[in-house]
Amino acid sequence: MPDAAARADTPWLVACLCAAWCRTCDDYRTVLAEAARAHPEATFVWVDIEDHADDLDDPDGAADDIENFPTLLLARGEVPHFFGTVMPQPGVLMRLLGQARGGELPPVRNAAALHMARAVAALAARHPADLRVE
Repeated sequence: MPDAAARADTPWLVACLCAAWCRTCDDYRTVLAEAARAHPEATFVWVDIEDHADDLDDPDGAADDIENFPTLLLARGEVPHFFGTVMPQPGVLMRLLGQARGGELPPVRNAAALHMARAVAALAARHPADLRVE
């Protein structure tokens, strides 16, 4: 039986991991909000890595600190399909979302991506109103 978190009917989680001091992130928040309006079937969240450092910390040390922005996580449940820094342009995000919806992004199996997907999914579940981008 397939993992329930990876089922096709599990909504996509799109998380932007940024920092309040990052001016590029400020501009990118608008891009993320536009994508959220265009893709209401997905959950979009904005995670400040400094405000939520304890929630994102990996006690096993598998996940490196996020040092480049914006960093995106696309996951279905707790299964990551993309985790990395992107160019802060609307077309890049929309292309990634199209690939995700089209099944063109296979699961990412490295420890850092797996940890971050679990941590962000848990954080989004605990603080949906604070993190959700609409």
